Amino acid sequence: MNAITILFLSIICLGLFLSFLRMLSGPTAPDRAVAVDTMTTIIVATLVLVAFILERYIYLDVALVYSLISFVGLVALARFLEKGF
Repeated sequence: MNAITILFLSIICLGLFLSFLRMLSGPTAPDRAVAVDTMTTIIVATLVLVAFILERYIYLDVALVYSLISFVGLVALARFLEKGF
């Protein structure tokens, strides 16, 4: 691995850590939902980066499925927060 790849991965980990802190300390449920959505976006970007670094393009399919599941889950959470049970 070269220095630029390590730099990119460390920036991604920092963003993931900051989003995790926001999820833990968010004062309201929508703040926590946005933090979780940000974390899933960062994870999908990391999967794409790893796919290109390792030249294993199956990770792109994994990233696509993960992002679709995340989207459906976030829509369900938004509907729950809007209407309740």
